[in-house]
Amino acid sequence: MLVSKRVGARSVIDRLYQAGSARCLFPRSHGATLNAVFLNTSGGVTGGDKMTFTASAGTGSTLTLTTQACERAYRAQPGQVGKVRNALHVHAGARLTWLPQETILFEGSALDRRLHVTLQDSAKLLIVEPLVFGRAAMGEALLNCAFKDRIEITRGGRPIYVDAMRMKGDLAAHLGQANVANGAGAMASLVFVDPDAEAHLQAVRGLLPETAGASLLAEDILVLRMLAPDSFALRTSLLPVLRLLNDTEIPRCWMI
Repeated sequence: MLVSKRVGARSVIDRLYQAGSARCLFPRSHGATLNAVFLNTSGGVTGGDKMTFTASAGTGSTLTLTTQACERAYRAQPGQVGKVRNALHVHAGARLTWLPQETILFEGSALDRRLHVTLQDSAKLLIVEPLVFGRAAMGEALLNCAFKDRIEITRGGRPIYVDAMRMKGDLAAHLGQANVANGAGAMASLVFVDPDAEAHLQAVRGLLPETAGASLLAEDILVLRMLAPDSFALRTSLLPVLRLLNDTEIPRCWMI
């Protein structure tokens, strides 16, 4: 658990609790943002694992969260599922940026992942969830894999964004269909909640490849979905969008 607070012009740690394989690192920063890097010392997630992470951006603070490396969903034993539960809270006047690096699904993996975000009025949010379907450099194809994902964002107790995905079995064949992903090896979902969201829409669209799209759910809620042939192409396309929408510099972990 990590909680930030504002002290003068800077955001600092208010509370921190960590246990098991979950660790947070705090790179030195000269700006107003508290930057935290999440580290899973076990090296990945497999069947039977249970991981939880909770972060809260206190009133008026700015918190950026990323991961030290890509998360890996390894092969699971039959009947076992790895579970990841992330919960983010953004208080009034605060901004939280959630920028985990790619989650890579390995052949035989079984992963159930959920992200729940609660916003108070005047809170700002930028989240991205990149996903890679197998290790392209290894020639890996996901012929037997299970993946469940749910992202839910609420504001004032009411849902403003809900996205759920469920895939099981031969993912390579499923993603190979032209009306699904046309053989894409990676994808990303992005949500930007900010009063300036509508003003950024055309600029965001101008940065996107043909395999991506952006739209508004409301004047202050911009959403984006992107497909790419592999993780390198995905990150190359995502970085200009993240630089445009992020108030502070992109974490160094993200640099190609």
